[in-house]
Amino acid sequence: MIDVNVNGVARQFSDATSVAAFIEEMGLTGKRVALERNGEIVPRSLFATEQLADGDKLEVVVAVGGG
Repeated sequence: MIDVNVNGVARQFSDATSVAAFIEEMGLTGKRVALERNGEIVPRSLFATEQLADGDKLEVVVAVGGG
């Protein structure tokens, strides 16, 4: 298990969790998501290959339309 901080909340995930799997587990698949990992934006093109690591700090923002 790895400990990850998501938007200020501690969470635990399995050792082999990709950013894409994290997005799916959070129920955000198909939504417009921006993800910052340890102060750096993770490009959407890297979601499938980037792996979460113990101690990561994630900030997740979901775009909401309206007007």
